[in-house]
Amino acid sequence: METIKPKSAFNNRSKKLAKTFQKVISLRGATKNNGICMLNSHLKVKEDLFTDHQIKPRQGNSHKNRAVMEALIARLFAGVTTIKAAYAELQMAQHPYNNDSIQAADQAVVDELRAISELKRRFLKRELDLSPQVTVMLAEIQEQQSLMKTYEITIKRLEAEVDVKHSNISSLIKHLDECAAFNKSLEKKLNSSGSLSLLDNLTHSALSPTHFVHFLHHTLRSIRSFSKLMMAEMESAHWDLEAAVKFIHPNAVFTKPTHRTFAFESFVCITMFEGFNYPDFSLQEDPPQKHLQLHHQGQNLYFDKFKKLKSLNPKQYLTHNPNSSFSKFLKSKYLQVVHAKMECSLFGNLNQRKVVNSGGYPDSAFFIAFAEMAKRVWTLHCLALSFQDDVTVFQVKKNARFSEVYMESVTEESVSSSGESSDSNSSELRVGFTVVPGFKIGKTVIQSQVYLSLVGSSASS
Repeated sequence: METIKPKSAFNNRSKKLAKTFQKVISLRGATKNNGICMLNSHLKVKEDLFTDHQIKPRQGNSHKNRAVMEALIARLFAGVTTIKAAYAELQMAQHPYNNDSIQAADQAVVDELRAISELKRRFLKRELDLSPQVTVMLAEIQEQQSLMKTYEITIKRLEAEVDVKHSNISSLIKHLDECAAFNKSLEKKLNSSGSLSLLDNLTHSALSPTHFVHFLHHTLRSIRSFSKLMMAEMESAHWDLEAAVKFIHPNAVFTKPTHRTFAFESFVCITMFEGFNYPDFSLQEDPPQKHLQLHHQGQNLYFDKFKKLKSLNPKQYLTHNPNSSFSKFLKSKYLQVVHAKMECSLFGNLNQRKVVNSGGYPDSAFFIAFAEMAKRVWTLHCLALSFQDDVTVFQVKKNARFSEVYMESVTEESVSSSGESSDSNSSELRVGFTVVPGFKIGKTVIQSQVYLSLVGSSASS
């Protein structure tokens, strides 16, 4: 009976251990199913810590990759700028041809393309080992150097173009000087006595209005030449030419600024031809019978003067004939054309005036041109007095209607516009002023030269 008691005690212990193990299993099963409290919470904290350690390295890698990409792009842009500079150098070396520069530029393009190709290969194989900061700085330096090189090439190209322009300007200036010299030689030939070959063997009995017109044109060339010289002197002395024109012809209207020269030419012509109708330009009021008698008695005498004077140098003639009628005419007309205030303004003194008043002959280019003009006007006057018929001078009044019988326009523009204005009642051609007076030789009319203007019909009526 005693032996049975120990077995029952062992069995009781076994049952207690089994119950305890069962409780532990039930507790762990209930915790797993319901997600209760400490165990799950502890596990979640460990999982969060692990996740943070995973995200932070990823974010660091993303920033690094972005910096590397920016450095790579900066390097590519720097390479493109280098290729652009090398290409500009290649173009510059073509004109003029420079073999060494062409080879150097070509090698620079090849080297840079190779460097870019190597970057591409390393990028595709994920073998880029770049320091972003260093790479960006080097790319910036490379790009700035390439830009400076491009600017230097551009400066050289512009300097070359400037040299070419300077060369062209020098060539044009030389050509202009040659043209000016050629024009002066032509003008000298036109104004010389060589153009008067038609009058060399002229006899008094063969004299006709054609000869008068020929010498008149010869005289007008000298008048225009002196008028231009006078305007040039006035411009050099800083004269207000527009004010001077208004003083000569107050209400004149010019279609072009260059037409102001006609006003000065008009002033010179009117002054020089004043008294042309009288022998020796005398303005004395003699009876008509006396004028006619002197005219007919002196025809041969005046023709001989014309033949003698037309080819003479005025200075030589005045030196040998200081008291001649021509000397008095020259003195009188110079004092009328060149006012004392004008001479003082142009030359700073009145020395030429004093020499002329004393019967001398100034050596200035201005007076030499005036003397040549005066000689031709005087010689034309002698030719006019050589005709059997009376030779008279006439001017056209301002605002007179244009007539092709008595007038010709000094500008082609006005004549061409007359056809348009004739069809319209709004405007018509009127005389602004007389530039060159007209002449009558018996019944023959030599047209006056006038400056025309279009005026309204209401104003002209």
